[in-house]
Amino acid sequence: MSRLTFGTMQFGGTADATESKAMFDAARAAGINHFDTAVGYTGGASEKILGALIKANRDDIYLATKVGYVGGGSRANITKHFDICRQQLQQDEVDLLYMHRFDDDTPLEETFSTLAELQSQGAIRHIGVSNYAAWQVMKAQAVAKSLGTRIDAIQPMYSLVKRQSEVEIFPMAVDQGITIIPYSPLGGGLLTGKYSKGETGRLTDDERYKARYDQRWMHEAAVGLAALGTELGVSPATLAVAWAASHPAKPLPIISARSAAQLVPSLAAADFEMSEALYARIAALSIAPPPATDRLEEA
Repeated sequence: MSRLTFGTMQFGGTADATESKAMFDAARAAGINHFDTAVGYTGGASEKILGALIKANRDDIYLATKVGYVGGGSRANITKHFDICRQQLQQDEVDLLYMHRFDDDTPLEETFSTLAELQSQGAIRHIGVSNYAAWQVMKAQAVAKSLGTRIDAIQPMYSLVKRQSEVEIFPMAVDQGITIIPYSPLGGGLLTGKYSKGETGRLTDDERYKARYDQRWMHEAAVGLAALGTELGVSPATLAVAWAASHPAKPLPIISARSAAQLVPSLAAADFEMSEALYARIAALSIAPPPATDRLEEA
């Protein structure tokens, strides 16, 4: 798969069909072959637009979608959502199907036996989980292995200002051979530097994103990254995405945008050479999470 993943959450929402196609074409031209969506993104418009765009070159595309954000991980809900996915995408199969979030109310055996059946039928190639804690992944992985399959991918939140995944999720994924495909490497747009300029976006328009990134130190990190970008003559968005992709666990960050013009700096991260010194300098702008153990003398 390509070093970067393209997320189509904006398709049919802030990006109309024309702008969506322009971004898709730009992503393909930059070498991206991995596209991510979900059954409920923009009321289904995301899958419909993406499905039409990949139709001519389906064999060249690694297609991922997600089910179960609403309604849980029951057999009935997974089947219902996946049937909708296939209709919206105009595809009989996908390469990767995620459980969109953990469901406390449904036995893991029910969830993963359903996914295993879809896999054995050839409807999905790989099984993924999104927004799972490391312990939840390991519980699910044990169940998956008992069914003769495995979890192949995980989609956590990760950026310079959201680094909790470094503590347990990344090491767990490396140990288990699970590919890491993190979302929001730009921190909801915070790390582009636009909010310090008074511009608007998710952090001003969406209360969830405002709460997620409403920490003074996060905004200070964004200002520091923008200053570093000015010093180097590089967009802070390029630095943010390239930094996320340069973690030793080798994640494949999901980039997205509202327009082809807005997407350009993120695409540039695919070819950006991140030195160890620059990686450390960028990391120092944020607060690193404490290790999983309190035995710091052994960390």
